Amino acid sequence: MASEKRVENAQRLRYIRLIERFFNSVISYLTKSEEPSKENYIKRIVNNSKYLDRTDPIALYKSELTQLEDLVKKMKELATSDLNIDEISSTILRAANKLDQSNNNRRYKKDKHKNAQYKDWE
Repeated sequence: MASEKRVENAQRLRYIRLIERFFNSVISYLTKSEEPSKENYIKRIVNNSKYLDRTDPIALYKSELTQLEDLVKKMKELATSDLNIDEISSTILRAANKLDQSNNNRRYKKDKHKNAQYKDWE
């Protein structure tokens, strides 16, 4: 029998994967579709929401995951708004770009900053 901690970890990973799948599906539709329409966008949101609604939301503590979760909620809200697909697309792609930029800024440092920490060693 699996321990409670393993079950909780498995649920957390499942929820994270579903959020990432939802996000990637919508982004790929908006970027790769030649003529996106609001009807197809809504279909994509509804289809992905079916999978996401099956699992219980789990508290996420990493900032990049909470930002991703907020963006997914924003995608759902925009599906019910009265904006056209171009405005929805630009809003979502701008937010996705900001999310990627913040993730990359946390992960990578410029080389010019790495050498400064070893100056005192000489």
